[in-house]
Amino acid sequence: MKTILKTTVLSLFLFGFLSCNGNAQKPIASDLALAETPTNIPNKQFIKVALLLDTSNSMDGLIDQAKAQLWEIVNELSYAKCDDTKPNLQIALYEYGNDNLNGDEGFIRQVLPFSSDLDEISKQLFSLSTNGGNEYCGQVIQTSLKQLNWGNNQDDLKFIFIAGNEPFTQGQVSYKDAAKLAVGKDVTVNTIFCGNYNQGISSYWKDGADLAHGDYMAINHNHNTTYVASPYDDKILQLNHKLNQTYVAYGSVGPQRMTLQSEQDANAETYSSANAVSRTVSKSSHLYKNDTWDLVDAEKNKSFKYEDLKDSDLPAELKGKSTAQIKDYVAEKSDERKKIQGDVQNLNEKRRVYILQHQKGDDNGLENAMIKAIKTQAKQKNYSWD
Repeated sequence: MKTILKTTVLSLFLFGFLSCNGNAQKPIASDLALAETPTNIPNKQFIKVALLLDTSNSMDGLIDQAKAQLWEIVNELSYAKCDDTKPNLQIALYEYGNDNLNGDEGFIRQVLPFSSDLDEISKQLFSLSTNGGNEYCGQVIQTSLKQLNWGNNQDDLKFIFIAGNEPFTQGQVSYKDAAKLAVGKDVTVNTIFCGNYNQGISSYWKDGADLAHGDYMAINHNHNTTYVASPYDDKILQLNHKLNQTYVAYGSVGPQRMTLQSEQDANAETYSSANAVSRTVSKSSHLYKNDTWDLVDAEKNKSFKYEDLKDSDLPAELKGKSTAQIKDYVAEKSDERKKIQGDVQNLNEKRRVYILQHQKGDDNGLENAMIKAIKTQAKQKNYSWD
């Protein structure tokens, strides 16, 4: 469990918020057809982030940090607002530099295309393992730019951040060409060198970020994290159990998805109870959506119709029920969820204050300083935080 990647990732994500201009533009029809994860509000802003992780032998600490800090990243992003609109979030995941991957494709694998499914993102992060290999930074950036659906909405925030520890110049694809392609697609590339700051500069990680209008940072990827436990953690975890009881699984994938939800709760818990608390906070935010398998979320879709449900699609407690009875049941669960999520958010506000007061300056000073500066600048570009 490490803290430095948390500092870097949050800073890089928030840095990109400076581009908001408040002139939302609807994606064209082809964009909607190609979207990897459907949205019910096609003209709403998106934060799109492609995470490119080096999974060679020396990167165990990096992968561990990514797993441990996912929920804190999501939580910071959930507070973002642009002109009183809360953007949606999509995350894509690539691994590169691993000998187990296809050498003909540059030792690169798309682990997950752009997705708003936070449970699936967590699952795929936990599936990563390391092995020796060749790290082709220019090629993995180019691959992600060409494979992913970045869309044409000028108000979407589009980021790549790439982390590794080998020279940025390796491989047949020039990082300079990849940077030009990123600029043309309005995608900001942020680079995270896992090692000495000056070594990262001399191996062209900073140049890669500069050319793509991004930010360069160096981290100690093996640095240990110190979690700050708060008096509110136990109550939030108790609410997580109650929150899980409000999900009404339906369809052929419903039971499996509910199992996946529990598995990702357990994965978060493997790092610490504080990390499990962070996941619970994420589950109480607008970014945690499960409309493909949960009736409470599904009924918010304009295209959803109770009349289309088959009895075989329903959980045991709803089989043989009338449409009116099903609606009443779902409405009751929806009310319960709103109440629980509100309680979690209220407790989390107290938790955030507590953590801020008890953090050690040497662990989190840089993070706090950068976020404060970025928020100040972002206000000039119509972004704010709850």
